[in-house]
Amino acid sequence: MKNLRYLPLVIAGAVAMAACHSIEEFDNGLQGNFDALWTTVDQHYCFFEEKEVDWDSVYREYKPRVNDTMDMFAYFDVCADMLDELRDGHVNLSSSFKTSYYRKWWSDYPQNFDERLIQEHYFNFEYSQAGGLTYGLLADSTIGYIRYPSFSYGIGEGTLDLIFYQMRDCLGLVIDIRDNGGGSLTNVETLVSRFIDRRILAGAISHKNGPAHNDFSEPYKFYYEPNYEHVRWLRPISVLTNRSTFSAANNFTGIMKTLPMVTIVGAKTGGGSGMPFSSEIPCGWAVRMSGSRLYDPLGHETESGIEPTDGYVVDLDPEAVANGIDNMLEAAIEAIYRFYDSDSDTEG
Repeated sequence: MKNLRYLPLVIAGAVAMAACHSIEEFDNGLQGNFDALWTTVDQHYCFFEEKEVDWDSVYREYKPRVNDTMDMFAYFDVCADMLDELRDGHVNLSSSFKTSYYRKWWSDYPQNFDERLIQEHYFNFEYSQAGGLTYGLLADSTIGYIRYPSFSYGIGEGTLDLIFYQMRDCLGLVIDIRDNGGGSLTNVETLVSRFIDRRILAGAISHKNGPAHNDFSEPYKFYYEPNYEHVRWLRPISVLTNRSTFSAANNFTGIMKTLPMVTIVGAKTGGGSGMPFSSEIPCGWAVRMSGSRLYDPLGHETESGIEPTDGYVVDLDPEAVANGIDNMLEAAIEAIYRFYDSDSDTEG
């Protein structure tokens, strides 16, 4: 990286806003690349207000740390530390030797998930797997269980039909998305479409459309349709979440929370409601950040996470774990039974 200062001037395409404003040029040296990185984030990042980040103050703090005697590793760390001020798991700086990643959005919280605990003590390792899904029957076969570890894994329509057929006699379904770091919003729609009987508002998106921090388009609403061509599940559902439930999984949680027979159980999700934007600074390093705001069906910004349903905030109890019990999963099962208890109370 020290040799970068001898390279010619280049145009930082990352700063161009597709004809929204003029293109800026940055020297392809240490100082120029730092300014390109800071400016790209300044013009494209979408959560300065929500994070209460004074980006000008961040510049004044970190720019003096850059000097022409630094090697590329120290220089990368200064840039990465600056990006960490955004406290956003969607913000990364990638070079040929390292990628930065802000981890404190989940590392400062209990993990609240033990996969082996479920595999061993609830299924005796006799669970089924298909594609990216792990599934089986719980509580004397009265409750279905699906573990979906990542929305990056495609969901086969035929696979879901088969799983729901095997669960046809179950009273309810637990969907475990603890430690699900996100993935494709298309997979979110595929799954949600199995749990609705009418067209629903799924949320809204607001795009960054100018260089100022408050330059955004009006929120554009989007809708999901029921999947009438395949088996749908319209019985009670519990969705299990933890702090490592992030990005597309966070979006899924926000949508499911608005459905009438769904309970969100566990810990507050990790958030990550920004749609990623990617660019590049002159030296060729890639920068990725949250560039568009995604709202839940109620119009709420969910970047900071989604709370469980009232009364269902649960952390994994170490004593219960020592006895082979996932008390978060037990709470999710109890939530399903409560739907039937409340029906009985109403009839009585």
